[in-house]
Amino acid sequence: MFRFHSSTSWNAPLMGWAILWCFSVVVSASAADPMHSELWGSHGEKWSADSRLPDFSYAGYQRGEKPLPTLMPSCSVKDFGAIGDGSTDDTRAFQQAIEQSAGKTILVPQGVYVITDFLNIGTTGTSLKGEGSGQSILKFPKPLNEIKPNWGATTSGQRTSNYSWSGGFITIRGSTSNQLLTEVAADAKRSEQSLRVVDVANLRVGDDIRLQLSDTKQQSLARYLYANDPGPMENLGSRASVSFTTRITKVDVDRQRIEFDRPLRTDVLSEWKPQIFSVSGGVEEVGVEGLGFQFPDLPYGGHFTELGYNAMAMSGVRNCWARDLRIYNADSGLFISGSNITLSGIEFDSDRPIERSRKATGHHGITLGGQDNLLIGFDFRTRFMHDITVSHSSAGNVAADGKGLDLCFDHHRYAPHANLFTNIDLGEGSRMFQSGGGEALGRHSASWETFWGIRARQPQSWPKGWGPDMMNFVGLPTREAAVTEPSGRWFEPIDVDRLQPANLYQAQLAKRLKMTQ
Repeated sequence: MFRFHSSTSWNAPLMGWAILWCFSVVVSASAADPMHSELWGSHGEKWSADSRLPDFSYAGYQRGEKPLPTLMPSCSVKDFGAIGDGSTDDTRAFQQAIEQSAGKTILVPQGVYVITDFLNIGTTGTSLKGEGSGQSILKFPKPLNEIKPNWGATTSGQRTSNYSWSGGFITIRGSTSNQLLTEVAADAKRSEQSLRVVDVANLRVGDDIRLQLSDTKQQSLARYLYANDPGPMENLGSRASVSFTTRITKVDVDRQRIEFDRPLRTDVLSEWKPQIFSVSGGVEEVGVEGLGFQFPDLPYGGHFTELGYNAMAMSGVRNCWARDLRIYNADSGLFISGSNITLSGIEFDSDRPIERSRKATGHHGITLGGQDNLLIGFDFRTRFMHDITVSHSSAGNVAADGKGLDLCFDHHRYAPHANLFTNIDLGEGSRMFQSGGGEALGRHSASWETFWGIRARQPQSWPKGWGPDMMNFVGLPTREAAVTEPSGRWFEPIDVDRLQPANLYQAQLAKRLKMTQ
């Protein structure tokens, strides 16, 4: 505490300034004090497995438990005849390198490589490593639909290329295992960590398994995922599903019961035909990193005119990654469908003339399909119709530590649920909830979607009609009052600059790893 005595030599104005300065320091220190959500607390002490806040800590490569590998190339595309001069067609050299180097890392040295066909990777461990996204450039002069026509139609019947919403020049494709291990014999509640099964004979401690739930003709699973507020879903049919991967920690032969290492993300009911599958045998440990993708700077024609200037697609794969990629003038960037995939350091830019009605230069930036995938450290320096997309019952995916000019979190219907968006700067913030998807396919978002620590230059509001009340909004700019109903709407407008933790995913991961050490 400061004390001023009458004998001081300070004059009155100086003393007044000093008092004001001290008061400002106290106020500033107070303003900088961290604030915590009632859903988490400071270190997770307010969280429990049955919370409305899911456990997102299993997202990413190897469930976040291991860092991304350091790739050591054993060959180069130049060993197979690639030139990299920006004019020679190097497609065949790349294809031969991939075909003849299964399970190896292939170096893409500095240069500009013209590619005019698909580069297909379908073997575990086969990776491409460039020397940096600004040094090793793949140049694509024509679109996928010109190479391999693939015409289709929108849900409204408009003719368009299927590459409008799928496919990529680099295609990494595996298959989801159909090896049925057993069926579930009894219902279970969300947050439980055990299941009674029909037969434990094929189940082993340490095995990763996939629990699969399928909807009924009455759409009871979809209604559950939408917290009984699905909106119109006449066109959804029984396509809603749940896929959940976990690791067995105990097999009880006498009771025909297994225990596993993470809480169930949803209820498990017999009417949803719960089955347990193996996850082994697919394509894993594939990395693509240090590459630039360069497409022509042709004008963007708008929604559903895209012919496939698309960078990359992953499907049916697990424990794969893409790192340090710069994608330039794309129709779409990355279509991801699999599990435990990490996308790190992805940048988008464009010189294409902007499509005026939506102010966009492409269709889909990054689509996170599947489960438990991680997008981290991204930068959108241009706008897509849909910047970051979740759809088709995708769950457990995380987008974190990114920014953009005016980002949107596209929820493309079909019951995406329990995905996290955390520590993200939207930029302008004029279209956070701009979303697509056909008519009568359910609301854009289903339950437990979580938006945590979202910055924007414009205030944000609860998106009415966009999803059910069972969503979580914590830390975002707004003029709306807080609403924190345990079984209803959760809108907790904490100052994002004071919100701790800023990145919920990393806080949950750190807590879990500390508990298991």
